[in-house]
Amino acid sequence: MIKQSTFHPAFILRNRHLQTILPNIIHPTPPQLEKQRLEIDDSDFIDLLWSQTRSTKTLLIIHGLEGSVYSCYAQRMLNYCNYHKIAAVFMHLRGCSGEPNRLLKSYHAGETSDLKRVIQHLKNNGVCEVALLGYSLGGNQVIKYMGEAETSAVIRCAIGVSVPITLSICSKTMNQGFAKIYQKTLLDSLIKKIQHKSRLIDLSGLSLPDPKKMKSLQQFDDYFTAPIHGFNNVNDYYERSSSRQFLSNVDKPTLIIQAKDDPFMTPSVLPESGELSPAVTLEITSHGGHLGFISSNYFIPKPWLETRIHCFLKDCFL
Repeated sequence: MIKQSTFHPAFILRNRHLQTILPNIIHPTPPQLEKQRLEIDDSDFIDLLWSQTRSTKTLLIIHGLEGSVYSCYAQRMLNYCNYHKIAAVFMHLRGCSGEPNRLLKSYHAGETSDLKRVIQHLKNNGVCEVALLGYSLGGNQVIKYMGEAETSAVIRCAIGVSVPITLSICSKTMNQGFAKIYQKTLLDSLIKKIQHKSRLIDLSGLSLPDPKKMKSLQQFDDYFTAPIHGFNNVNDYYERSSSRQFLSNVDKPTLIIQAKDDPFMTPSVLPESGELSPAVTLEITSHGGHLGFISSNYFIPKPWLETRIHCFLKDCFL
């Protein structure tokens, strides 16, 4: 089902770049969390952060490209969970917790094996019901997981926000106009990380170029993400990892929140109703930018997204 959202920002907040940038300027109070390191079977690790409330019903949160618990959208949601006593655990993708992961491979848009590992870890620790929440790249992982195979019995529902469901379109969009500024920030972070893995690159036997020569995310994905993670090239990576092709197979309640004016993508990313399974609701806003969705109350910026997520969780999970 495709539905128009009730989100309507004040006139002064309708600009898509303002919606994207403003939430990252207004820094929330750092949430109170408990750290845990999960050692995994390939000799690497995944860092988790738990909210103050523990329950057999737990929300599993995954960040976007080069995000972390320091991302403002993550801190807002975790503060919201603490305030409303919602049990939540924040999953850092490999290499994103502030400490480099041990292997050359790290994470990518279609990686779901680590998500499965964390879900199993929750099950092993008494969590009987899990809701998934993924932002941007993490949202693509969540949606892909929900549709690529039979989900774990503990999964009850899922939410994706600002999801790059067609990666090739998003990659091209990020290399155009003002979006190049966002691309440069993300690319600089990726290049810095791969430079710290020069020894692992040498040991791998892969012939990789100088990362400083990468001028776009598409180039980086072609020369680094794809070969390091077993894809033939960037087209193979984007084709196999885009979550759009998995939407028709989703069989549990899933909400996708997308803004038409998202500067990281174009409206052509949005699927048609025939591509969605009956379990999927695509909620489209006219404004909101990328991971923005800031409304206002008497000219004071006010987050809308966390309340919308909570409403869905109350209907399907809590």
